[in-house]
Order: sequence, then C-alpha cells, then structure tokens
Amino acid sequence: MIHPDTELRFINNIVGYGVVAKKFIPKGTITWVQDDLDSVYTTDDIQRINPLMHNFIETYCFVNGRGEKVLCWDIAKYVNHSFNPSCMSTAYDFEIAIRDIYPGEQLTDDYGYLNVSEPFEAEDEGTVRKVVYPDDILKYHEQWDKQILDNLPHIGLVDQPLQKFVSQPNWEEFSKVITGQSLLRSIKTCYYTQNILNRG
Repeated sequence: MIHPDTELRFINNIVGYGVVAKKFIPKGTITWVQDDLDSVYTTDDIQRINPLMHNFIETYCFVNGRGEKVLCWDIAKYVNHSFNPSCMSTAYDFEIAIRDIYPGEQLTDDYGYLNVSEPFEAEDEGTVRKVVYPDDILKYHEQWDKQILDNLPHIGLVDQPLQKFVSQPNWEEFSKVITGQSLLRSIKTCYYTQNILNRG
C-alpha cells in the first residue's frame, strides 16, 4: 500500500507514469507497505498464468528474497527508479522516505534492490551509476542500510498512516532496532540468490 498523500501522474515520455506526492511527506515517513492485497507469485504460479500476461508481470512486479514476484495492487507498482531515490526499502516489507518529499515530487526507489532479472540502462541523472544490475544489492547494501539507520530518529517523530499495515512481527522487530535493542536486518537479506549475474 502506497502512502495516501500520493497520486499517479504522467511524468514524461521516457519513464511514463509515476507516483507523486500530493502533500509534504517528511523524511522518516513509511511510504509503502507490502499488505495482504498485494499478489505474490511463485515460479509455479507464473507458469499457470496466461503467457500474454508475462510481460505485465515482468514490468510491474518486483522479486523478493524468496524468488517470488510481488505485484502491488495499487499505484505503488508505478514507482519509478532513481539512483538518488526519495524512498528506501527495508528488510521488513516496508519503505521509508529517506529525505523530505515535497508536493509534486516523485516517490522513487533504487531498482538495484528489487532483484531485476536483467541489467538495464536507466535515465541519466548525472550519477556515476548508469546501469541497474541484478546484483547491485550485494555491492550497495551497506550504503542503503546506512540510509535507513540515519533516518531512524525521524520515524517516531512524524505521522505514520501506514504503520498499522506493517505486520506485527516485522514492526515489533523493527521497533527494537529503533530503540537500539536489536541490529538492523540488512537489505542484503532481500537478495534472491538464483539471479544470473551479468555485470558488464
């Protein structure tokens, strides 16, 4: 489930549609939660789906650490990639804003942690990285974990309309991270090891 203060807008002819903030979303805000309405497909499930739908699945699903494809039921599936994302995923099935997101600004993810099946060249943002690779999470997980850790102090200070949708076990574990009782579970645990690496 995507944050309620968002909407779908046409961005440009390169990326198509994207998810944009309607109101100010401060850093530390939970911006997305995997909930019970999201569809989760195993490899066997995909084989039973009409092949005409496979391109849709490849376009709009992400792959979790178990190799399952997850299709978000709402506009969350239109969140675009950025090498300077406004949101960051956690290993607890939710994402947070890692910086303030202003009205009219996109909510973006780094697709490097979504287990893409093949490398792809992303829109040039003036960053050193130009290509998203299936194994990016192995290379950048420490950097991404730090962005979550840096925002821990903000999480309890902002309104969290999506917190109630985080599963109780995940929130209990993450709450111990916030209070310093437990270490952060690394986003590296979301890596799907069966990917065929093809780094140029």
